[in-house]
Amino acid sequence: MRRFLLWVMLLGVLGGAGWYGLRYLPPEWDPREPLDLTAAPNLMTGVKLRRLAVQPDACFAALGTLGRPVQRVADRPSDIGCEISNAVRLPASTPVVPAGPVTTCRVAVAWALFEAQVMQPAARQHLGSEVASVRHLGTQNCRNVNHASSGRRSQHATANAIDIAGFTLRDGRQVTLLRHWDPPGAEADFLRALRDGACEWFRAVLGPDYNAAHRDHFHFDMGPWRACR
Repeated sequence: MRRFLLWVMLLGVLGGAGWYGLRYLPPEWDPREPLDLTAAPNLMTGVKLRRLAVQPDACFAALGTLGRPVQRVADRPSDIGCEISNAVRLPASTPVVPAGPVTTCRVAVAWALFEAQVMQPAARQHLGSEVASVRHLGTQNCRNVNHASSGRRSQHATANAIDIAGFTLRDGRQVTLLRHWDPPGAEADFLRALRDGACEWFRAVLGPDYNAAHRDHFHFDMGPWRACR
């Protein structure tokens, strides 16, 4: 009994010291602070990103760190599994075409990290130019996975996904998955770097190597299933 009490006291002391120590952590390392999307990622970034699934206010606070307007979208209930909640017009720093797609806040946060930490660095490294715009194939669509007549709903049904088809560079070049995934070259290296890097921020990343249905686009989502293919 005495030994048990000593362990309880020791854990209490260590726990108290830990919380006291949080006072001296910089915000990007403090688990209590919002995820700063302008800060360099660290080990706490993934922890804060996962927390957004159960803390919508923390998600919107993270978008607030971008320093640009965020247009929230009204919640829309649904009795067929196509509800919209905690959604925004994607506040991308790189223009997306068509403009202003509706996504969940979590997709918007993951996209901000993908833009800054993956897409633009990969474009500079492999293509010697930055991305000027991104062409997407949609975010919200009330449908089942693979457009099947039955089965589970797609993450697109709740705007929790975005499909990306191609990129326009600042020097005018066009890079698309349909044309540039297979031939070896800088464009293919760029696209594969995007696929691999996106897996760090999105829950599911699917591309041409997954199946024929994705031969012309990347699918990124923040659903419950983890995939990187």
